[in-house]
Amino acid sequence: MTSPFAKEPSFTHGQTPRTAVLYCNLGTPDAPTTPAVRRFLAEFLGDPRVVEVPRLLWLLILHGIILRFRPAKSAAKYATVWLPEGSPLKIWTEKQAKLLQGWLGERGHSVQVRYAMRYGATSIASQLDALKAAGTTRVLILPAYPQYSATTTASLFDAVYQWAGKVRHLPELRFINHYHDDARYIAALAGTVQRYWQANGRPDVLVMSFHGVPERTLHLGDPYHCECFKTARLLAEQLGLGKEQYKVTFQSRLGRAKWLEPYTEPTLIEMGKSGVKRVDVICPAFTSDCLETLEEINQEAREAFLHAGGKEFHYIPCLNDDPAWITALADITQQHLQGWPTLAAPDSAALAASKAAAMALGATR
Repeated sequence: MTSPFAKEPSFTHGQTPRTAVLYCNLGTPDAPTTPAVRRFLAEFLGDPRVVEVPRLLWLLILHGIILRFRPAKSAAKYATVWLPEGSPLKIWTEKQAKLLQGWLGERGHSVQVRYAMRYGATSIASQLDALKAAGTTRVLILPAYPQYSATTTASLFDAVYQWAGKVRHLPELRFINHYHDDARYIAALAGTVQRYWQANGRPDVLVMSFHGVPERTLHLGDPYHCECFKTARLLAEQLGLGKEQYKVTFQSRLGRAKWLEPYTEPTLIEMGKSGVKRVDVICPAFTSDCLETLEEINQEAREAFLHAGGKEFHYIPCLNDDPAWITALADITQQHLQGWPTLAAPDSAALAASKAAAMALGATR
């Protein structure tokens, strides 16, 4: 009789229990090509958490229309931001995980840190399998999303639950829902803005552009809208900005339904037409630069603002590998690891990994 549960990895009595952190981001195509983007979009847009439309109807639209035309256009956009090492999102997410491993190791924590993607390669299930095979008994799920949304955070948790549904001997699991108002995250954001302004001067208006979601999710109880505005308010307070000096907008609209407003690009166009000479744009919901920041904002939104009459457009990069952000991420992680015994002396392999990651962190300072 075939069991619905996977066979457990070999176990040695007396082996030391291990703790791990799984740092999870959205995902990326394997390459800036039409076939790779089609595979990615099929998985991403096929997630019922992402598109809440009657299932059969949406699958007909997705496979009958969207996946026939959109992948080629999206692949061309990905090609404009692709780096020799690969996707910017993957590069930054992997680096953040390594730096987090090193920072925790410097603090004496014997914790393995891996990164995973909700969609595409380096899947959540594959990373959890690898951690379990290595003897991991406790896993902290750490989203790269500061603000909670069912379209992102809950979908990520779904993937963990789906993996868990096939496992006989489950590890202890903890989930971080959000850190949108964490003082350390806000301070790291403010630091990137302040350093940028010290080097480049200040704008007429700071635009805080968050990823959009359908407006109906707000009315159904999703806290994302409120958490975005709280992040923006706290960041503005940290920067000493008055209400007229910053604007909150939402980008990445998909389809014809009404999404959270105001929309980023139309807002920038209106600013350009109304005589605003310089805008700076930051994307606080993204902790790693990616297609939505590098192409949609720094290319498309820039062109729209300048074409509408604006004179200067400045994009302030995401947190990426900023030392203050990695420190904040380590603080948040350490807070949620409380109660788990992570301060025991690490084995030689874990110690070597921590030292190597710490050296890498030092090189970025």
